[in-house]
Amino acid sequence: MEIKLFINGQFRDSSEKIIKTSFDPSSGLEVGKYHVPSTKDIDEAVAAAKAAFANPEWKNMSQENRADLLLKISEKLKERAKEIVDIEMRDSGSTLRKAKADVHNTAAFFKVMSKVARELKLTVLDDQASRAGFSINSREYAPVGVCAQIIPWNFPLVMAGWKIGPVLATGCTTVLKSAEETPASAAILAEIIRDAGVPAGVVNIITGDASVGRALIAHPEIRKVAFTGSTAVGAEILKSVAPNIMTATMELGGKSANIVLDDADLSIAVDGALYAFLYHSGQACDSGTRLLVQEGIYPAFMEKFLSRIKDVKVAPTTDPNAGYGPVVSEKQMKSILGFIEKTKSEEGKLLAGGSRITTGEFAKGFFIEPTAFEITPKHTIFQEEIFGPVVGITKFKTEDEAIELANNSKYGLAGAVWSKDHARAHKLASRIEAGTVWINEYHLLNPGMPFGGFKASGIGREMGSEGIMSYLEVRHVWESDCDDREKKVWLDAIF
Repeated sequence: MEIKLFINGQFRDSSEKIIKTSFDPSSGLEVGKYHVPSTKDIDEAVAAAKAAFANPEWKNMSQENRADLLLKISEKLKERAKEIVDIEMRDSGSTLRKAKADVHNTAAFFKVMSKVARELKLTVLDDQASRAGFSINSREYAPVGVCAQIIPWNFPLVMAGWKIGPVLATGCTTVLKSAEETPASAAILAEIIRDAGVPAGVVNIITGDASVGRALIAHPEIRKVAFTGSTAVGAEILKSVAPNIMTATMELGGKSANIVLDDADLSIAVDGALYAFLYHSGQACDSGTRLLVQEGIYPAFMEKFLSRIKDVKVAPTTDPNAGYGPVVSEKQMKSILGFIEKTKSEEGKLLAGGSRITTGEFAKGFFIEPTAFEITPKHTIFQEEIFGPVVGITKFKTEDEAIELANNSKYGLAGAVWSKDHARAHKLASRIEAGTVWINEYHLLNPGMPFGGFKASGIGREMGSEGIMSYLEVRHVWESDCDDREKKVWLDAIF
């Protein structure tokens, strides 16, 4: 597969002929070649987005027509689902089940965005602010302009959808940078966007490393940055965009607390705790990697937990029964193994796993055993995001102690509470400093609801009305409802 730059509605080579290779993290085999943009290519992509934003074909398009385009994209994603699933498994190390879910969820998200675009009111009269005989006050919403969007490698198709959907719904334009580890599905999405009839230049897609991202967001024509990735990189981006005074939304790292109370249904909570930290090899920003278990059920919970962890099947992505597959790259694998070794050196109690899997069919991939440690807040992995199949388990006595442990983090992306008593769970959930909190559930998201974090986990939100509004500027229009000169309230202010 050759992945070219998608600029102004066309696929083109890198102007400097910079071509790199993407590999399957499960087998080490080549997935495809991708073109890396030069500064000239980035300038042309931004110029295409700027021209498209001013183009009457896009600027004056009705919300109904925008909605129709979004619906077509949703339908075309479903038509090409098998193809996308196959490439997403090889490119990102997703299991069959995870890849199918990603395609389904992305198609569903574009369908939701279609409904949002159809119902979006860009002029809203405010009856409370208005007063007959004095003023008519309304809010007008205008697209923010040309956006720079940067997505990570863990959910490449889903993240591209989350970014591009609001752009199309609101009338913005974008240059989206996909991660160099996972360029394939965004390229297919570019084809779908073109074939759906989105005007040239509205969506431009390039692939590259951090240097490409830095060049993109530093471009003077960019009016909004939307970034999903690590907190450290997010902080760098905020510094770099400050001189241009632009809108920025950041969905950053997490170290989410997963609280199991002493009245939880263990048959559900144990499996939920495993799902919370092992889904997609733990490479999800909202993973429940700090498992907090109340002492009254700790022995029973741990007995079931250590028994069930053996039932999770780690396998190459070609195995349809794989619970999870490889991590995305050798670099990521070494980082995870480094955290494991550090925890051992800090005398964290290793309960399960702890090693790379290298036998037989695993030899050429980046596989790590499901790993569990018993830890305290003094251990590094209690605070640091690992982004791998590793959980730290901590015992607590009281609900107040659980909250103290849960909020003892610079992050605040997500969390969960497991309890048969829903009122008790709600009370505890309301004290967790996080943007999403599940009760007797984990990882599930609703496109109609906001997703993002407190504290170092981000600024702003994806999805929900909050996610849409971040792509719009609001203008207050004050219209006089008084045509009598003598009744103007300002007449005697300077005369």
